[in-house]
Amino acid sequence: MIDINKLKEDQIKLAKKLSHTDQFDKIKSIAGVDYIYTDKDIICSIVVLNYKTLEVIEKKYAIEKQKLSYIPGFLSYRVASVTSNAFSLLENKPDLMMISANGILHPRKIGAASVFGLTTDIPTIGVAKKRLCGEEIDDAVYIDKEVLGKKIITKEKAKPVYVSPGHKISLKTTIEIVKEMLKGHKLPEPLYIAHKYGNNIKNKLKENNSE
Repeated sequence: MIDINKLKEDQIKLAKKLSHTDQFDKIKSIAGVDYIYTDKDIICSIVVLNYKTLEVIEKKYAIEKQKLSYIPGFLSYRVASVTSNAFSLLENKPDLMMISANGILHPRKIGAASVFGLTTDIPTIGVAKKRLCGEEIDDAVYIDKEVLGKKIITKEKAKPVYVSPGHKISLKTTIEIVKEMLKGHKLPEPLYIAHKYGNNIKNKLKENNSE
């Protein structure tokens, strides 16, 4: 049985360790981290790209059985292990990570993107497809009267994404980088490529299982 109150306490403690200022110099590489779900498994796909050219430097993935159901606000506990496993396979560690999850735009200011940034000590950005919490005023999302994230319309007629800093990066720089990574798709390019890669893995698994 999951002790939600204990997990909340852990999150509140960890959130105090996060940095919301830019702690990096030149960014040479950026990674996109995405999650694809099958009936039983979670696939974590990671692509590392050249920051300037967006050429793929490396791709890795890991697959694990789903051990926990999705509980809003506790995604990090569901994906921590598979993310760590995929990340450990990388030979080229990125200077910055963009993760398909929330950063500090979270009830306790520590979403899965923040947790993984803290774990790896790498600057991270959270990009979520839905707003988990907070109040939207124009394009800003407030929690307790503080702007923790921004709504960004990435493509005409596409649903917006909700962006927030994860760790070792400011909200201002987070927004600038996400906008810089928009290349005509709904998702910023690192996540678009990671998502496509993850879906390819999922399709190959289906083919292998049906043979």
